[in-house]
Amino acid sequence: MVNEIDFTVENYLRAHIELQNLIVVDEIYDAIELVQSKINSGNKIITCGNGGSASTASHYVTDWQKIYNLSTGNKIHAYSLTDNIGLITAFANDLSYDEIFTGQLKSILSEGDLVIGISGSGNSMNVVNALEYANLANADTLGILGYDGGKAIKIAKKNVLIKSFDMQLVEDLHLQIGHMIMKSICNTKIIL
Repeated sequence: MVNEIDFTVENYLRAHIELQNLIVVDEIYDAIELVQSKINSGNKIITCGNGGSASTASHYVTDWQKIYNLSTGNKIHAYSLTDNIGLITAFANDLSYDEIFTGQLKSILSEGDLVIGISGSGNSMNVVNALEYANLANADTLGILGYDGGKAIKIAKKNVLIKSFDMQLVEDLHLQIGHMIMKSICNTKIIL
């Protein structure tokens, strides 16, 4: 059931607290463990999403690559499929917008890599298609999802679900998940 309340700054902050209490913490630990295992094995970690989730996909890779190397001196093979506008528009124009991520995966994905699909609704067909393709290619898949998880929750092998139908709250918490993964893989402190 959807519960709507009027916007105030206080209500928005209160909604964050309520949603954080609904998060299944083990899902985040599973995501951390999965990302860490791909770093340890030298596999690629590939992110994708649309709109705000595209920015989050790019943000994950930015943070993970930079901070991981600075904190450990080691490499991480992380890539965002949202960062090459030429490839995105080529696949959208020549095939279909639903194939913008799958088209890219076909040239870079290897068995054992990890594809992370970020979607507020879980119903973005290009993300769903990317997760399906990755499964067929014997890669691992992780959905970072909102709403009820949509189609993607049934396709990704592992998921972190933010149980809200408010896109802005979902996007806020998806960004926090990326930061928690970064802090864990880089062994950085929380500073208050």
